[in-house]
Amino acid sequence: MRRIWGRTNSINVMKVLWGCAELGIAYERIDAGGAFGGLKTPEYLAKNPNALIPVLEEDGFVLWESNAILRYLGATAGAGASVWPDDPRTRAIADQWMDWQQTTGQAALGPAFVQMYRTPPEKRDEAVIARSLARSAETFAILEAHLTNHAFVAGAGFTLGDIPIGCLVYRYLHMPIERPDFPALAAYHQRLLARPGYAAHVAVGVS
Repeated sequence: MRRIWGRTNSINVMKVLWGCAELGIAYERIDAGGAFGGLKTPEYLAKNPNALIPVLEEDGFVLWESNAILRYLGATAGAGASVWPDDPRTRAIADQWMDWQQTTGQAALGPAFVQMYRTPPEKRDEAVIARSLARSAETFAILEAHLTNHAFVAGAGFTLGDIPIGCLVYRYLHMPIERPDFPALAAYHQRLLARPGYAAHVAVGVS
C-alpha cells in the first residue's frame, strides 16, 4: 500500500503526483493541510514532525520532503526509464535544478505567492510582494538563459529534475503579475503541456 498525504493545490504535492504519473506508480492520496487541516495531530506529527506536506507512506516506510520523495521514487521505480537517467552527470544536473527550485526559485517567488494566495487581502503586504517579484525576475532570468540552450533542465530529454522546475514555472507564468518576457520559459511550458502528468496535476490553475 502506498499513500500520499497532501492537498492537490500544494506545489510540493503536485511534484509527487506528477512524478508518480511519469513512473506509472499507483497510490492512494489523502487530503491533508490547508482547509483540510490535520497536520498538527499527534498521528500526523509522528509521520512528519515539521507538520508539512507531502508525506509518502509505503509498507511502513515514511518519507517527507518532496524532492527527496521524487528521488526515492526514481530510485525504486525508475530503473531503465529515461526520466531517471543512469548517467551520473546527467542525473547530477537534474538534481542540481531540482534543488535550485527549492533554494533559489521558490525562495524568490514564494513570498509573493503567500501574500497573494494565502493571505487575506486586508493583511497583504504590498512591499513584500514587490520585493519578491523583483527578485523573481532576476532569478527566473537564470533559468531563462539555461533553457535558451536546453530543451529540458538536464539537456535534451525530460527528467525528474524538470518536475520541481516545471511546477514553479507554471506558477510564475500564471500568477496575475507583471514579469519580463521570457520566451524560453514559455516554450518550456508548452513542451511540458504535452506530458499527461503535468497537464493533470500542475496545469490546473494557481490557487
